[in-house]
Amino acid sequence: MTNTSELYKDRLSELCEEYRQNNGFNKEDYQTYGVKRGLRNPDGTGVMAGLTNICNVHGFMMADGERVPDVGKLTYRGIDVNDIVNACIYENRFGYEETAYLLLFGKLPDRTQLEHFTETLGFYRELPHEFVDDMILKFPSRDIMNKLAHSVLGMYTLDDDPDDTSLENIMRQSILLMASLPSIMTYAYQVKRRAFDRESMFFHPVDLSLSSSQSILRALRPDMSYTDSEAKLLDLCMIVHAEHGGGNNSTFSTRVLSSSGTDTYSAISAAIGSLKGPRHGGANLRVRSMMNDLKDKVSDWDDEDEIYDYLAGVIRRENADRSGLIYGFGHAVYTLSDPRAVILKRTAGKIAEEKGMNAEFDLYKTVERLTPRVMKEVKLSNKVICANVDFYSGFVYDMLGIPSDMFTPLFAVSRIAGWCAHRVEEVTYGGRIIRPAYRSMVHHKSYTPINER
Repeated sequence: MTNTSELYKDRLSELCEEYRQNNGFNKEDYQTYGVKRGLRNPDGTGVMAGLTNICNVHGFMMADGERVPDVGKLTYRGIDVNDIVNACIYENRFGYEETAYLLLFGKLPDRTQLEHFTETLGFYRELPHEFVDDMILKFPSRDIMNKLAHSVLGMYTLDDDPDDTSLENIMRQSILLMASLPSIMTYAYQVKRRAFDRESMFFHPVDLSLSSSQSILRALRPDMSYTDSEAKLLDLCMIVHAEHGGGNNSTFSTRVLSSSGTDTYSAISAAIGSLKGPRHGGANLRVRSMMNDLKDKVSDWDDEDEIYDYLAGVIRRENADRSGLIYGFGHAVYTLSDPRAVILKRTAGKIAEEKGMNAEFDLYKTVERLTPRVMKEVKLSNKVICANVDFYSGFVYDMLGIPSDMFTPLFAVSRIAGWCAHRVEEVTYGGRIIRPAYRSMVHHKSYTPINER
């Protein structure tokens, strides 16, 4: 059996080498034919692919055809996300459900509307027992994002009318998904613990009266306990992750699939698959790994010269994963600041003090301060760069005691509101299947009979 496996392994290597010899492009061809790789313009801006009322991401100004760095701004349905966050902090209440309502329906709910919407989410949060047994318990996955996508596709079979793309039906499915995804995530995590980590698995009864963030923390902890400040910090994280415009990879995936007329579950599972990628939602895990490497190699966290040398080593591919990337910095749109990172940094201090993690928080702030200088002096880059949301989100999750394999799933559970809002908009107003062009670089070849090859 071993010899057979080695045989096919060798054959696979031969096939891959065959591919390398017969494929590939000259990089100059992209410029010659005006190909906008990654659907990006030469100045780094995104190709205009549609219109939206849902969200605006602002990070620079244009002057004489040049990008001029500007303070980052994120608005949901025209409302600054800072105003939403500040109102929730001032009034000492949860805000994710209000944010989801705003994104999905286009206006802020009044008290009665918010109460009814929150109650509806609570009602749908409890998963059918047969679904948990058949979809999650019997088929555990090492990767929770994989299980989220698999389970969302599985929800299709429980829907009496899954392919109806009327506004009423998509709204029903959207609310169901927003309510169900946190429960799927926490069930999948518990099953993964038992099946692959050899640790205890525990399921708690669902409390339908709780907010999304409270429900998540309650489900993750053996004793179901959490503090009010912990739940509201997670709620804040969910607010800032809820939406980020139609051009980000996972949301664009949602819109591409939705434009084909496919069902809601297929479109959302595709978005989850996109978010799983390390260039998108998986980036906060790379930040955490890099920071753990830094903490191991830097003996004095207060020595800025030592931290600078470590970051210079990252650029020179000597530290972290040797990719040459300082994770958590830079963004396709934001230049001077990422408003989400600013919010997380501003609010993380209180919890850091409660958790006795001030020294680690200070280390993060030092890395944020030094990175632009390192990029300029070591990489010789004059690009204006700032910390993005991934830099601080993993640290916040660490303070909340959330395991690292839950970081990206939490992103998905938060972003489901934005995905559903964009699906509704695309199906209702898009009108055409999304189909960009690819230039063929193949020249005509004659077919050669197999005996002559």
